[in-house]
Amino acid sequence: MRELDCGLITEAVSEMCVAANCRLGDGVKAALARAEKLETNPLGRAVLRTLLENAALAEAENIPLCQDTGLAVVFLEVGQDIHLTGGNLEEAVNAGVARGYEAGCLRRSMVRDPLRRVNTGDNTPAVIHCRLTPGDRLKITVAPKGFGSENMGALALLTPAQGAEGLKKFVLDTLRTAGANPCPPVIVGVGAGGNMELAALLAKRALLRPLGERHPDPFWAGLEEELLTAINRLDIGPAGFGGRTTALAVHINPHPTHIAGLPVAVNLNCHAARHQTRLL
Repeated sequence: MRELDCGLITEAVSEMCVAANCRLGDGVKAALARAEKLETNPLGRAVLRTLLENAALAEAENIPLCQDTGLAVVFLEVGQDIHLTGGNLEEAVNAGVARGYEAGCLRRSMVRDPLRRVNTGDNTPAVIHCRLTPGDRLKITVAPKGFGSENMGALALLTPAQGAEGLKKFVLDTLRTAGANPCPPVIVGVGAGGNMELAALLAKRALLRPLGERHPDPFWAGLEEELLTAINRLDIGPAGFGGRTTALAVHINPHPTHIAGLPVAVNLNCHAARHQTRLL
C-alpha cells in the first residue's frame, strides 16, 4: 500500500490549472500550423495565424490563452492500492483549483447557485470525475472548460434504427447550430452508447485524446474521418469567417448500450483544447 499526501495533490492541481490555461498543446499548435497552410479563405488564414501568435505570447508571458479560463473539470484515476493521507481527495482538488486560479490571476467563473448567480470567488467547486484503477498511482487530468464551447454541446437519445446515419446527422446538425459560437476551429468529442449521462461523459473524455489520434477500431476511425471531412465542408471556418477549417479533429468514444437505445452526445472544445495530465 503506497501512501500519497493530499498536499501533493493540491500542489499539482494548482500548477496544472495555470499551465492548462497558459500553454497551448504541441499537437494543437501543429494542427493549427497545418491548417494555416491549407486554408483557402484569406480571412480564415489570418485567424489561424493570429491564434498561433496568441499562443506564443501566452506561453512567453505566462498569461491565459483566453479570457474565459473555464470551469475546472478534473478527471481522477485512483489506483486501488494507494492510501491518501493528510486530507480528503475532493477537498485537496478544490484547494488546488482555488490556489491555481489565484496564483495565475485566472478569471473566477463559478457561481454558487445556477439561478441566484453569486460568484464563489475562487472558481470552486470543480467538476470531479473519479474512477478506481489497478495499481498504486494517481493520475490527474485538469481540463478547464470555457462555456462558449460548452454551451454548444448537445445530447440526443436516438433509436437504434437511426444507426450511423442518425449519429452523423445529429453531429452535423449540432455543428451547424453552433456556428461561430464555440470559437472554431473546434475539436469535436462524440460519445455514443451507454445511457444519457454516460454518453455525455464519453464525449467529454473524447476531448482528452491526443489531437487527431484515431479510434483503434477501423469502423469508428472511418466514421471520425468521415465526420471531420463533412464538418469542414460546412464553410463555418476559423472564427466563423468561412473556410475549410471548422474542426481540427473528431474523436468518438463508443460504449456498449441497451438494445432499445442509441444515446449520442457531442461536446466541443475551442481550438485551445486545454488540459494537463500528471501522474503522482
